[in-house]
Amino acid sequence: MLRAALLTSTVLATLVVGVPSEPVAAPSRPPAVACDDYYCDTRDPALPPSSQRSAYRPDGMTTSRPGGPPSTGAAAPAATICNKYCDARDPALAPTTRFAQTVAAGGRQISLYFNDTDAMGWAAIGTGAPGDAVWLDRSFDAGVSWSSGSKLGDTRIPAGASGWRTMMYNVDDWANLGVGLLRACGQPAGSSAIACTSWYRTTWNAAERRTAAATALMQRYNLSTGLFDTTGWWNSANALTAIIDNIRVTGMGSYRYAIARTYDLNLRAWQGNFINDYNDDIAWWGLAWLDAYDLTGDSRYLNTARIGADHMFRYWDSVCGGGIWWSASKTYKNAIANSLYVQLNAALHNRIPGDTVYLQRARSGWTWFLNSKMINSSNLVNDGLTTATCANNGQTPWSYNQGVPLAALVELHRATGDASYLAQARTLANASTTSTFLNPGGILFDNGGGGDVPSFKGIYVRALAALNGALPDRPYTGYLRRQADSAYTRDRSTADSYDQPWAGPFQRSDGARQHSAVDLMNAAG
Repeated sequence: MLRAALLTSTVLATLVVGVPSEPVAAPSRPPAVACDDYYCDTRDPALPPSSQRSAYRPDGMTTSRPGGPPSTGAAAPAATICNKYCDARDPALAPTTRFAQTVAAGGRQISLYFNDTDAMGWAAIGTGAPGDAVWLDRSFDAGVSWSSGSKLGDTRIPAGASGWRTMMYNVDDWANLGVGLLRACGQPAGSSAIACTSWYRTTWNAAERRTAAATALMQRYNLSTGLFDTTGWWNSANALTAIIDNIRVTGMGSYRYAIARTYDLNLRAWQGNFINDYNDDIAWWGLAWLDAYDLTGDSRYLNTARIGADHMFRYWDSVCGGGIWWSASKTYKNAIANSLYVQLNAALHNRIPGDTVYLQRARSGWTWFLNSKMINSSNLVNDGLTTATCANNGQTPWSYNQGVPLAALVELHRATGDASYLAQARTLANASTTSTFLNPGGILFDNGGGGDVPSFKGIYVRALAALNGALPDRPYTGYLRRQADSAYTRDRSTADSYDQPWAGPFQRSDGARQHSAVDLMNAAG
């Protein structure tokens, strides 16, 4: 077996099999049961049902799509929120005014305004008549619901006037970690018609596109579960990683509380220490905790990542010459579990003084991966191996399968100083960034739905950015900025939420789609 240090770009091309780089779409995993709009519940049919669902995972879609149903106009009790100032402050006291949007209802103009200095907003109605109503809705779950924040400042145009406005209300609830949105609604007197603006927020914790995307993601953070609503267990690990990275690259530490909260609420879930029956899930959480360790220096995060890596090592055997199994059923050796295995072990070595064990595992894992035939003749990584023959299964070269090997090679280079690892990573990155299958029209796209696929692109650009930062010529800066600029201009809602296709148009968002956007904005800078 060739040593990794001797492998060049040319050798890479000779070691891989001639599997087409742009195969017809195929599932990235063995056939699974139905998926709803957000995630597949059964990924590995060989595992029992108890292995498929987290105790904290929602039972399907239990709430409305982001945006919610139309406002009913029914008043609901809402507790007064006090941040810098308390709710119901006079807009005349606002030191700044920013107009957000106007919508029409029966000839009336309903408008939303913000006082970004104090992180408050208000609604106004114009070209109206006495008795016309105007109010605010406030949501703390990305616009899914607002029952406890409906009809804030409910007021009507008085006699002799043609316009009116509400008082100012806080967008967020700082004391209770509520990350909010506002919209303005109005109703002409004597009419059943109600019109509302889109959801917006203040620029507080959202002054630029990186922090705005992170704040929109935190609107989906569930304080009770420590996970992200509208997405699954492993996706939440990536969402937390995106938040941690955002703290590091922007310096905005408002959401640091999510790190310890997620850890404390989920340490005993599944089999404990963020271990379940899927080795890729274990690795995602392990990498999240290493990211947390880097930011906080708290050794419990490092120890948990180490426990996860040791658990994964138990699934290494001689079938197909090595590699770890994807899940506890031991039916599939795939790219994502094995590239993550390399990345996690190399990353552990880089954080544990005097280690030799994790480095040896990482080296062996990469040597096996490189010779496994999962890298095809176009230097794209297919999904895995056909167990009976140990041949490349030709399944879809999803973006995250291209990304994680890059991050793994960066960690191996950091561990060893061996420049060949970066050369290999550059070869793979050149292939994936120029693939028309992965980048139709120049914009990265994974053609698939369910709960897994929306996370893939974020993982890819996160890894590509790590490689870009390790290379002195920064060859992928332009690519990353092109993706971010496209998403920001073509795939973004008024609330800074993002959909899956970065080429647009925006239709809906969820935790997985949003963390991918945060990863992208972090990567592009």
